[in-house]
Amino acid sequence: MNETTLTVHQTSRPHGFPDAGHFAFVESALPEPAVGSALVENLYWSVDPYHREMMDDVPGSFALGAPLEGRAIGRVIASRTSRLAEGDIVFHRRGWRTHAVVTPEEIRHLPRFDGVPLTAYLSILGGTGLTAYVGLTRIARLQEGEDLFVSAAAGGVGTATGRFARLLGAGRLVGSVGSAAKADHLTREVGYDAVFDYHEEPVADLLRKAAPDGIDVFVDNVGGQQLAAAVGELREFGRIVRIGTISQYNNPDASPPRFNYADIVEKSIRMEGFLVSNYRDVQDELYEFAVPHLQSGRLALDETVVDGFEHIVDAFLGMLRGRNTGKIIVRDRTQVPSVN
Repeated sequence: MNETTLTVHQTSRPHGFPDAGHFAFVESALPEPAVGSALVENLYWSVDPYHREMMDDVPGSFALGAPLEGRAIGRVIASRTSRLAEGDIVFHRRGWRTHAVVTPEEIRHLPRFDGVPLTAYLSILGGTGLTAYVGLTRIARLQEGEDLFVSAAAGGVGTATGRFARLLGAGRLVGSVGSAAKADHLTREVGYDAVFDYHEEPVADLLRKAAPDGIDVFVDNVGGQQLAAAVGELREFGRIVRIGTISQYNNPDASPPRFNYADIVEKSIRMEGFLVSNYRDVQDELYEFAVPHLQSGRLALDETVVDGFEHIVDAFLGMLRGRNTGKIIVRDRTQVPSVN
């Protein structure tokens, strides 16, 4: 067993895009679990868009000079509680470190399904997939045959939304991305009918071409001009599911989107945001829905896996620059499959 642990601390508040200088890797002695807790060796880490928002000086933000928090999956290697046994594989939120001391109340034992890899619990079966599933079933209340537009469609939530929407019987599926390669992946592999690169023309024009008959639901991970364009293309009784505003996370001085507010009234549009943490009771329903499709091959994983905890900051910064397709996950080198 290693005698030391590594944690990532935030050292200062960024203005705009963060860089490696806003973080520090800190080495310390391996912690000893107190009575009632256990020591977990982390195996997989999630880096997510909301981490960028938490870097700012906002309520509940990351504290400077302290270990960052995030979703992780690890193995119990020492326990001082009967509720956690050595060898247990657990999910918890004390990520951004190689080891964590947790209590039974802070973890979730992961069910193991045949043919489903552990990474799925940080992507399609984790907070990313749950966000997509809740957005479609609880917020949009998607009906069979309805047409969708999804912004940041090649990200973790965007790919999960596309795949779930197909399984739920959606009609036309339109997405926005930042490159031709991502557009190709979404149309070939994920099931999108039309995908555009938002850099090419004004988004309103691109969306009108991709969805000439309008849309029923907009799943918004971006905000900004993509939100404004969607309002114009929504049909009567359209719904906007607000998940994130990544276009403003690194551009705090960006102007808010401008659209015809009368459309909200005249077309009876409903806009609703949500925090996935308020829907943890839907987790088992997500398993029941998604796992059979994963096992049959009808549902695939969209993941960008980065090997080595030492690359977790690079993985996070790359995600903010759109260098991933699907959910980005950092994997401990001990979990890299061997090549025979």
